[in-house]
Amino acid sequence: MSLETVPGIFWGLLGLAPLLVYIILVFRNVDILAATVICVVIGAILSQQTLVSLGTALAGSMGSFLALVGLIIMLGRGLGEVLNATKVSHTIVHGIIYSIGVDTERKAMLGIMVACLVIVGLLGTMAGGNAIIAPIVLPIAAALGLSRSTVGVIFQAVGEEALILGPFSPPVITLLGLTNIGYGEMLLYVSGPVALITLAVTWLMIQRIQRNTRHLTPYEQPEELERFEPTRQNRHATLAFTVAFVVAVIYGIAVKAPTSFVVVIMLGLSFITGFTGGLRFEQILRHIIHGMAGNVGLFLLFLLLDPFIIFVEKAGGFAALTTLLKPMMESGGKSAIVITGGFLGAFGISGATVATLKLLHEMFNPLLAKYAVSMLAWSLALVVATRVHNFVFPGANMVSSLGFAESTDMKSMLRNGWLVAACQLTFLVLFSLFFA
Repeated sequence: MSLETVPGIFWGLLGLAPLLVYIILVFRNVDILAATVICVVIGAILSQQTLVSLGTALAGSMGSFLALVGLIIMLGRGLGEVLNATKVSHTIVHGIIYSIGVDTERKAMLGIMVACLVIVGLLGTMAGGNAIIAPIVLPIAAALGLSRSTVGVIFQAVGEEALILGPFSPPVITLLGLTNIGYGEMLLYVSGPVALITLAVTWLMIQRIQRNTRHLTPYEQPEELERFEPTRQNRHATLAFTVAFVVAVIYGIAVKAPTSFVVVIMLGLSFITGFTGGLRFEQILRHIIHGMAGNVGLFLLFLLLDPFIIFVEKAGGFAALTTLLKPMMESGGKSAIVITGGFLGAFGISGATVATLKLLHEMFNPLLAKYAVSMLAWSLALVVATRVHNFVFPGANMVSSLGFAESTDMKSMLRNGWLVAACQLTFLVLFSLFFA
């Protein structure tokens, strides 16, 4: 690294200040929306935005993926209101708790984890999968005393790993196409171990998080389920919701529907359930709007988060990290290439998972061929890179999980995320030393 580049790297690292301030504010229990507003302003100053360009960035965020996720979260809250009004949520909770036997905190945690793993893995979209299961599992979480903090951590940690396990998820399809390894190999040596490490760490962490937040971030307790007996109409509405839900999932998988498809599903499930449950058209709309209104703050948060990350990138924060990591490749051979690729993606590249996978592969492809790096080791680097980034930075997946869990406890999310990231990176280093 030449002396001439040192000042540039210093100013680039200064561009990471909004992220550092954000983390400090979150851990000092500052409201998450207020912390985001403060850091957007800092990022705008560091990236030399004018009032006009700041307004353009905010307007552009209306069409971003984060804004879409925010809309889906609000619609999911609206669906939850309809499920509550038609007693479908009560019927589902009653059936699960008294028929299936989910009657303890740990069973509820495990049940939510399994539901999230299956639905997100099948749909291939974390926001879409969590949007669908949230209205179903939140009443169960409330009935059994799980905290909002616990559910939020489960949604993110499990959803992240479901995306690298599902056979039709965009990250898996992209990874297999770039590296030409088989799906079975990927599960056995790459995604499977990473997911196992993450789920094991998260399981231990949520036990602690639940103990610490049980009375700090509780859900409102539902009606006494022992006194609730579903009527015939309640059961019909529940059946209609279940059938429509299953059909929507199958159809979404068959046509490889994008995340935007979930908007239609949320509205469709609301009207099908509402009409079957005896509600009129205008009543259904009122319930949807009432539910959506409860998440307006989160929607605004999502609109601000997109320019927040963009300003950090424009200020040179991610580029400076990239420059600092590159020298690792010059002295370590195969292992260093794999480790550097993983760390570079984790801390130096911001963007959508598929785009990050392609960018990293294109950047390192000449070195991979020159040094005959194992594609299994490189696949692990790509997977860890995209997972770790989502665990250590407050991006779309982390914030959307908070929204679906109706939580604002970013502190618990980051604590679990950093521990998971440390374990994943340690596994990458050890794997690359022996198998690169």
